[in-house]
Amino acid sequence: GMVFQHFSVFEALTVAENIALALPPEPMRALAARIAAVSATYGLAIDPDRPVHTLSVGETQRVEIIRCLLQEPRLLIMDEPTSVLTPQEAEALFETLDRLAADGCAILYISHKLDEVRALCDRATILRRGAVVATCDPRTTSARDLAEMMVGERIGDVARAARTPGAPMLELCDLSIAAPVGGVALSEVSLTVHAGEIVGIAGVAGEGQTELMDALTGEVRATDADTVTLAGKPLGRHGPTPRRRAGAAFVPEERNGHAAIGSMTLSENIVLSHHAAEGIATGGRIDFAKARDWMARVRKTFDVRAAAEDPEAGSLSGGNLQKFVVGREILRNPRLLVVSQPTWGVDAGAAAVIRQALIDLAANGAAVLVISQDLEEIFEICDRVGVIFRGRVSPPRAVGEVSAESIGLLMAGAGAEAAA
Repeated sequence: GMVFQHFSVFEALTVAENIALALPPEPMRALAARIAAVSATYGLAIDPDRPVHTLSVGETQRVEIIRCLLQEPRLLIMDEPTSVLTPQEAEALFETLDRLAADGCAILYISHKLDEVRALCDRATILRRGAVVATCDPRTTSARDLAEMMVGERIGDVARAARTPGAPMLELCDLSIAAPVGGVALSEVSLTVHAGEIVGIAGVAGEGQTELMDALTGEVRATDADTVTLAGKPLGRHGPTPRRRAGAAFVPEERNGHAAIGSMTLSENIVLSHHAAEGIATGGRIDFAKARDWMARVRKTFDVRAAAEDPEAGSLSGGNLQKFVVGREILRNPRLLVVSQPTWGVDAGAAAVIRQALIDLAANGAAVLVISQDLEEIFEICDRVGVIFRGRVSPPRAVGEVSAESIGLLMAGAGAEAAA
């Protein structure tokens, strides 16, 4: 069985129907019961009857994991399986993998999360640009040494400096959005992000992150303009273009198809988000020379590697495409940047580049809101952190006042008293 990082599912089918394709025939009711049992056992909550196209990225990964577990595999290959799990759920998955290994199952575990590799794996093989560069015992090798073998050079520490937050830049006031089909309703979300501040929103996939991002970008509009304000300007009823013109920039979770169009060149992808605010499109005409200049700046500043001068976005590796879509928005010097899963599926070197860029942007006075399932990332770069659960966001607290365990409990739905 295999859990792919980029999923192998049919979006028009339900969860149960997708899982049935990999298993011997059985009644769908019986299969749904087995899916529910495995989901409960391993903390991978999913509704067997939901169409896959209504699921978030993280929920879709759960489908892959459950499908593999139901196959009772002799060889299990997993690619970034914990990117959507709370710390407690990840520990439960590790216990499951240990049991499978003890029962004779061979497990090939592919991950950028080096602490997981060190905790779980007996041997580690490091790949760089398609070639094996090292094999080691991860239990006796530091995470930094593993990372530097991965990227072939020393990885600098993410540098933070003390910042004094400025005036409120983004304000959400009792933001409520009806649930889309198969989605989660946002309920009275109130949040303030100040200039010069990075605020993190943690949560397990499928708890309203997608709906929150859509409400922030303007892809889904609020009924009351005052529920979303940027520097005091009510924008709740405006779409993405007016929000960009007001100084906002956005990096959605899905880089392929949402943040960038794979069949378009990088310069054409620059136009997609810059036309609203950078003078690339005037009088109905697009200045592609200016777009190519922007593209070249992004590639140089963020070390975006590709085989051609202006390649199609789909030809880039996941890490290079992620650096491109993040860099494209940061180089606009926005007043507000909202970014979802900024380092999802990228290597340690690319993650360090992206995280440092977010810190530098805040240091220059921008407000930054990071929606992430990676608690290590949140604790590394954020000043305050809140948790989203079933469409509600807890009041953000200073990262120095909370632990990964307490945040994990909130992510799992425990009350504030239990998380204290």
